[in-house]
Amino acid sequence: MNKIIQGILLVALLPLMVFADAKENAEIYGWLTMLPPLVAIVLAFVTRNVIFSLFIGIFTGTFMVNISGANIFAAFYNAFADMSEKMVGSLADSWNAGIVLQVLTIGGMIAVITKMGGPRAIAEKLAARAKTPVSAQLYTWIMGFFIFFDDYANSLIVGPIMKPVTDKLKVSREKLAFIIDSTAAPIAGLALISTWVGYELSLIKDAYAAIGQVEVNAFGIFVETLPYRFYNILMLAFVFFSALSLREFGPMHKAAVRAYETGAVSNPNSKEIMNQESSFMLPKEGVSYSMSNAIVPILTLIIVAFIGFYFNGLSALDAVVVAKIEADPFTFYALRETFGSADASIVIFEAALLASLVAIGMGLQQKIFDIHEAIETWVFGAKALVITAVILVLAWTISAVMKEVGTAAYIVTLLADTTPQFLLPSIIFILGSFISFATGTSYGTMGILMPLTIPLANAVGIHTGLEGSELHTYTVLNVGAVLTGAIFGDHCSPISDTSILSSMASSCDHMDHISTQLPYALFVGFVAVVCGYIPAALGYPVYMLLAIGLAVIALTIRFYGKTYIK
Repeated sequence: MNKIIQGILLVALLPLMVFADAKENAEIYGWLTMLPPLVAIVLAFVTRNVIFSLFIGIFTGTFMVNISGANIFAAFYNAFADMSEKMVGSLADSWNAGIVLQVLTIGGMIAVITKMGGPRAIAEKLAARAKTPVSAQLYTWIMGFFIFFDDYANSLIVGPIMKPVTDKLKVSREKLAFIIDSTAAPIAGLALISTWVGYELSLIKDAYAAIGQVEVNAFGIFVETLPYRFYNILMLAFVFFSALSLREFGPMHKAAVRAYETGAVSNPNSKEIMNQESSFMLPKEGVSYSMSNAIVPILTLIIVAFIGFYFNGLSALDAVVVAKIEADPFTFYALRETFGSADASIVIFEAALLASLVAIGMGLQQKIFDIHEAIETWVFGAKALVITAVILVLAWTISAVMKEVGTAAYIVTLLADTTPQFLLPSIIFILGSFISFATGTSYGTMGILMPLTIPLANAVGIHTGLEGSELHTYTVLNVGAVLTGAIFGDHCSPISDTSILSSMASSCDHMDHISTQLPYALFVGFVAVVCGYIPAALGYPVYMLLAIGLAVIALTIRFYGKTYIK
């Protein structure tokens, strides 16, 4: 019986057995090098579970390079052992370990300052100033900028505070959920210090290593991508112009009219989702909230991080550059060189750890909690981001597997000569949105696409004659397309975690939120492609394109949007 089963498996897997040597290059593996990412992407669509999809994608790759002869069962064992070894190797890397610690530590700090009521005090201060529908929406938008360090914290803090204010001023729950959702991931994705940064830096660094640029400064690349985050920037502008003009279109306009004319802020035909915050993320009862409980720890994190970038980067520079900087330490050149050479994984971890200690010390001094409760709260915040660490490890591992089987080299060979240079960033943006829509997560999408995008963009650029700074800028543009396409798809997806949190935090029916947000997200995504990625790939200045995109957004709202206040 075992021989029959083994024979069936041998026939089914015969195409893979042809490529038995784990050290064979992409030319020998051919199209099979595409199996690990394709399996991950297809399963992401089918199962809507990015962790499972990445896991099976990794196993597919390790199985490919370990299958030999007729012993299928030995191949399964070796593939599993190889996969486990690669996961351990990912965490053994000092950069990766620093990224994981950084993410978990920031999560702990967020939980502590939330428990102390600092973010709530700031939100209540702003809410007290909201007297009109315009000011209520604008203050909700402003709070999204202040709570830049985490998209989950953004939703959980802003929603419950502003909901009574927007309800009183007859702003629909759908619009509140949209503002929250549109200032959560887009802000966290743009912030220089957040729970997203470590993950994005690790993906960038690893993907550049695949094209031989091992010493690339990931933080410097990250900063360079900011102007190319067209969707993030334009969506934030869309929220601002819409709130300022009180003009809407599509299903959102119907919701606005209903709320303003009848006072029914929620759709009476839909089920309201109640806020389901964890007790650990609720401010401590019976204490007076102070804005300093949030401002001081966050400023500590920011100031210490910036100082750390300077001195950590300075220690990594050669003597000639150090001498120039010491002669004039506060020039743009000095900041660029030091920040560009800093190890962001270590610096942000150190800053977050110190900020956590400051927050705990402030809470103990004010007797908001004892040391046991403070540490328990911090640990809860760290545990809330363990899922991020899991996705990180899987993303690093599938990247290593794709490098071993030659996926990037094969894609480069296949597409470098055929893909138009001006279309690649748009293709990457749209592909990222589809994967993110199917999985409901930006993180997994970035992990799947980034290892493929940078080698492909580099090859397409070289094939079309780009070199030096032009090639570098083109690659950075494609990196920005990955990071924003993931957020665009996340905004459209009904299974997105941040969209679900936004619905919960605003007590809005989830499908009402998705159906009213979808037309806005699709419109902004279209503008990002037409006014952003296509002309940027053709070499037009990015700041000119941003200005055009902002103008298109503003004019569309002004002339296509309809006011709902008579």
